[in-house]
Amino acid sequence: MAATDAANEARLRAAARAAAAKKQADETAYYTKIVSGGKTQAQIDALENARTTAATIRKESKTKTSRVDPETGKVITSPKGTLGGIPSGITDGTDLKDLGVKKFTATDGTKFEDEDTYLAYQKMLDEKETAMGIKKREGQSAYDLLYLQFAQYGMGSLVEPLKQFIQQGLSRSEFTLRLRETEAYKKRFAANAQRIAKGLSALDEADYIGLEDQYQNIMRQYGLPASYYTRGEMGRQEGFEKFLANDVSAAELEDRVMTAQSRVLNANPEVLASLKEFYPDITNGDILAYTLDPEKGLSEIKRKVTAAEIGGAAMQAGLRTGMARAEELGAAGITKAQAQQGFQTVAEVAPRGGQLAEIYKQSPYTQTTAEAEVFGLAGSTEAAKQRKKLTSLETAAFGGSAGAGAIARDRAGVL
Repeated sequence: MAATDAANEARLRAAARAAAAKKQADETAYYTKIVSGGKTQAQIDALENARTTAATIRKESKTKTSRVDPETGKVITSPKGTLGGIPSGITDGTDLKDLGVKKFTATDGTKFEDEDTYLAYQKMLDEKETAMGIKKREGQSAYDLLYLQFAQYGMGSLVEPLKQFIQQGLSRSEFTLRLRETEAYKKRFAANAQRIAKGLSALDEADYIGLEDQYQNIMRQYGLPASYYTRGEMGRQEGFEKFLANDVSAAELEDRVMTAQSRVLNANPEVLASLKEFYPDITNGDILAYTLDPEKGLSEIKRKVTAAEIGGAAMQAGLRTGMARAEELGAAGITKAQAQQGFQTVAEVAPRGGQLAEIYKQSPYTQTTAEAEVFGLAGSTEAAKQRKKLTSLETAAFGGSAGAGAIARDRAGVL
């Protein structure tokens, strides 16, 4: 029996605690949870009670009128029937109505003879003032939200000039539209105007800043100088505006950087030497910068790197080639591996061919001649004929025995 009573008592205590907790939660929500227009339920109820109290005073008091302060929600009373415009010499016994004296003055200064008309007008003023207060609070709330959004990026100063519109009760979207019309905003997000001019959609602020951060992370990761991503006023990074305007993704930017890093900085020293020879304005610190010019695009970057690789392949074979020739070979589709193999053949064929051409008084057979056949360039057919003719002359001179060396092969080319 005792055990049962103890269990019942425990359940009752638990129920009481749960009820108390619920009551506490309800009270907390009542005073803290926003339910409408940026106000809690407690604030809404208090405002309604204040309006009811003010209306009661206006209706029942013979000496007082009242209204609700839209800022504080408090009931403000004032003397009813403020007299004004009484002619001089009038005694207390004179009937003011007979003299046509205006007896009631509203809060905006408007005067009335009829009390009911005055009360209706004053009520209208109070409601209008209350509505304006609500509108101002809603505008303040929308402004605060927008300010907080930009302040987290260090750009609260962009939003501050919009304070003048709080009284108008603008929504957050309306504040945002006004913000985007300011010169300061246009300067900070300058790439958007260029995007629109190119038929691209403007980036919202979060995406714009997000891309800037991704660009910066890539540059840091690959060790580019900080000058490429230094932030200016309001965090602006002018060096990134071309990327943003040309819709360069973070992945494409990284591909550009990797093209230079993996194919040039980490390549054979001959490739690096050729790059500097062909494009003398480049320094070691600037090689990666070639990847960062969106006006020329990724294909231009790879063209220069390919030309340098072809020049490096020629060096490896003990030969030399100029920038124009290297770019010509690159444009013909010659890869680094093909260049390495082809220039080895040219190195074998060209010297002997040159000697035979001089011995037999034929047209000069040069490195350029051998390259035409080996790489299949313009004039490759004539180059092949010339090599075969030199081979035939050498064979005939040795009484039918084939001349030794690469010049005698069926085809000099290997591609």
